Amino acid sequence: MANLKNANLKNVNLMNKVLDTITDKIERLEVVDSLANRVADWVAPLYANRKLVDVASGTPLGHPLHPLLVTVPIGAYSAAFVFDALKDRNAADTMVALGVLSSVPAAYTGLSDWRDTQGAERRVGLVHALANSASLGLFMASWVARRAGDRRLGVNLALAGAGFVSLGGWLGGHLVYALGVGIDTTAFQQAPDDWTYAAPEDEVTEGELTMGAVNGVPLVLTKLSGGTIVAYADRCTHRGGPLHDGTLIDGCIECPWHHSRFSVEDGSIVQGPATRPQPAYEVRVHNERVEVRRSAEPRALRTNPVGR
Repeated sequence: MANLKNANLKNVNLMNKVLDTITDKIERLEVVDSLANRVADWVAPLYANRKLVDVASGTPLGHPLHPLLVTVPIGAYSAAFVFDALKDRNAADTMVALGVLSSVPAAYTGLSDWRDTQGAERRVGLVHALANSASLGLFMASWVARRAGDRRLGVNLALAGAGFVSLGGWLGGHLVYALGVGIDTTAFQQAPDDWTYAAPEDEVTEGELTMGAVNGVPLVLTKLSGGTIVAYADRCTHRGGPLHDGTLIDGCIECPWHHSRFSVEDGSIVQGPATRPQPAYEVRVHNERVEVRRSAEPRALRTNPVGR
């Protein structure tokens, strides 16, 4: 038993090393940058409508929409294989068709998330999209073959498509869990529970954005019309853009990178593509010094925070 356990562990470690090697090569595959940039330019007109972009990003939900939508084609394709095994041809064909149709909105939301990535994230995202596109083409061909009466070819095409779905899904998981695309970029930042100096009072003025910091965590500060000073995390929750380089417009702080807007009153989202509000800090002025703190919170991952 011990030998079997050791052998399984070695196999797992080998698989992890192989997958890490593959993804590392994709992340460094600069040769695809020109293609990725052309694709981003080509799809840009599909996202000219700001409200549509907000929906595609998941702004109204407070959660990225793409990961929710991809479950539909994956579930449909999986169900198709079950119905194929049960010899229920009509149900299998219907599930393949559902998978193909539901892949369209999933792809639309995925492209929306991908087009504002750069570097390694954009390269991995491109391969992720190509794998899913190959899968879509194979399942479409499977549906055509099934309707033409060639069940064997239809099933084989679907099996090939499932292989590309698995590849695309694995790369999608790598984008989120390894590269952090789609997560709140402030998730692991923690400000002190005690009042801590952030900036000189005379540097925080109305109509201007000022950069401050507490324990290495960057903040953006400004003064409201009534004289109240507000402070938020400086990294945009969407992709980490520096909000202090942004713009105050219509009562909002607009990110300089992708133009998400956050209410200057409380940090809530007014315009996407961000899906999470900006973390707000309590503020006081003491001896002409702006001091901030955050209320105690139960988030365990912040007990070993970034910025200490």
